[in-house]
Amino acid sequence: MIGRLNHVAIAVRDLGVATAVYRDTLGAHVSQPQALPEHGVTVVFIELPNTKIELLEPLGEASPIARFLEKNPDGGMHHICYEVDDILATRDQLKQAGARVLGDGEPKIGAHGKPVLFLHPKDFSGTLVELEQV
Repeated sequence: MIGRLNHVAIAVRDLGVATAVYRDTLGAHVSQPQALPEHGVTVVFIELPNTKIELLEPLGEASPIARFLEKNPDGGMHHICYEVDDILATRDQLKQAGARVLGDGEPKIGAHGKPVLFLHPKDFSGTLVELEQV
């Protein structure tokens, strides 16, 4: 059902500082910041040979990342994202198996311009899972 690991997302307080660590200290290629108001975040992607790291900074006070940072003041891993071929079929299979889809259950367009869904962390060993259609 799930395909390759698309990215690991890390919540950060200061996107500029975190970006500099990956770019200047680790020598990674880092994308330009992208504001995603519908998700309440600004993101950058660190391109790795086998996957990506997504840095998430809160955008607005209602941001889910702002709430995450209240509980985790130093930031940290927020979610992992797996690729799927058919997000609606995958959603339906997961729901039949008892997994909870967050929000209204309908895919939204993510940072890569593709449909995404999030799955409840309590159903996946405490890890928030994002699914992205390829």
